Amino acid sequence: GAERYFTRWYKPDVKGRPCEDFCVLQHSNRRVGRGEWPETVICVITLAEAHPLLQSGKTIKSINYQISANCSRLQNKVSGKSKRGAQFLTELAPLCRISSSDGEEYTIYSCIRGRLIEVNENILSNPALLQEKPSTEGYIAVVLPKFEESKSITQGLLTQKEYEEVLLKRRNSSS
Repeated sequence: GAERYFTRWYKPDVKGRPCEDFCVLQHSNRRVGRGEWPETVICVITLAEAHPLLQSGKTIKSINYQISANCSRLQNKVSGKSKRGAQFLTELAPLCRISSSDGEEYTIYSCIRGRLIEVNENILSNPALLQEKPSTEGYIAVVLPKFEESKSITQGLLTQKEYEEVLLKRRNSSS
């Protein structure tokens, strides 16, 4: 499903941290024909293939949606068609922190501006989903960009082809 209905966008080296790459799966509900309604875009935030947590040998110890003393993404309560109560996120808003068994901690960022629609609570009880199915059941969160910004949210993100070129450059520079 993710390949068919979503366009993949990538944000490599977030906050200057090498290989901490994220993927934004963008879905549009464009309707064709009579009774058209405005296009809405939803974005699913996931780990990109090259993220250190997806490399062999990494085991996820814990996932924490508590961002600060006053902010937990788990407290995000969304209601109604206008998504009242959703937390507003900037591109560099932290979504969660993930600790691996080797002592490393990774902060996962939104990568796009919008309202937090949901976080994936399933990964709290089954962290392996992040590694086994990062683009489907192992997603981090769902974000709804502002309607007027939905056309520009991909600025600063890379296409699949551009991301593959980044990965190729990394491999060539490390060998």
